[in-house]
Amino acid sequence: MGIAGAGKTTIGRQLAAALGWPFCDGDAYHSPANIDKLSRGIPLTDEDRGPWLARIHAAIREWVTRRESVVLACSVLKASYRRAVLDGHRDQVRIVYLKADRRLLQQRLAQRTGHFMGEALLASQCEILEEPADALVVDAGEPATAIVGQIRAALDV
Repeated sequence: MGIAGAGKTTIGRQLAAALGWPFCDGDAYHSPANIDKLSRGIPLTDEDRGPWLARIHAAIREWVTRRESVVLACSVLKASYRRAVLDGHRDQVRIVYLKADRRLLQQRLAQRTGHFMGEALLASQCEILEEPADALVVDAGEPATAIVGQIRAALDV
């Protein structure tokens, strides 16, 4: 989890490849209307996020039911969002928080192409972020291979 530009997709894909697990990007669960808003630099409301969170929760429930290990990259910036997606499955899911300072996030988002989450949304994401107390926290500024190694060591995977 983390703010746009923290490296969720990059780290998630590399971690999934290292583990031989499927990778899933939480952005794939957004509705076309949400993607349109985000593409125009309009922050989502909690009401906009409700169905998105429900779809992610359903995916997690299915993976847990099938006993399938998956790496999911997903912002879930508020504690209430994390509770919504993990409801009933908190013991089966590990959260990794890719923590990054605003300067790094701005730099990465300014260089990003081909993604609907741009630099215009950084302020709103920083504003709603509630850092998790129960997550593995890693420095998103470290090299990706080092982050993957830290995650694997800390989670023993």
